[in-house]
Amino acid sequence: MPVEIVCHRRGKGFSSRKLKPLALRILQLVGHEPSELTLGLIGDAEMRKLNAKFRNKDYPTDVLSFPVEQDVPGAVRLLGDVIISVDKARQQAKERGRSLDEEIVTLLIHGVVHLLGYDHERSAKDARIMTRLEKKIYRALCDEGRLRL
Repeated sequence: MPVEIVCHRRGKGFSSRKLKPLALRILQLVGHEPSELTLGLIGDAEMRKLNAKFRNKDYPTDVLSFPVEQDVPGAVRLLGDVIISVDKARQQAKERGRSLDEEIVTLLIHGVVHLLGYDHERSAKDARIMTRLEKKIYRALCDEGRLRL
């Protein structure tokens, strides 16, 4: 299964039905179509715990990415996990004048790009490179009618 979506508690308040084909298309756009990805939709309380445990930051963040540390032999590459706080996404969507769907997809793109090894926190140059790739993916999804600007 190339994309698995798991909803926990507060993450169940979001319809994830449309996310799977979008996640598959994002993997195609970044050249990782045969890869497997797990997408977790959770609430702020769970996200705060994960952020504290893995980043030593005691607050909920919008998205976390956990790349698979090693390649497993086989035809399909395990890319990793993207975890999104639906609570935080809902708040940000409201602040940014977007729909919740648009914000979730934006966070999914951001998380997948992190799984590919890009990190905006390393340097300003890396941040620019990462932002360009995210915009390229977002534009491609808009051009295909999968998203709206």
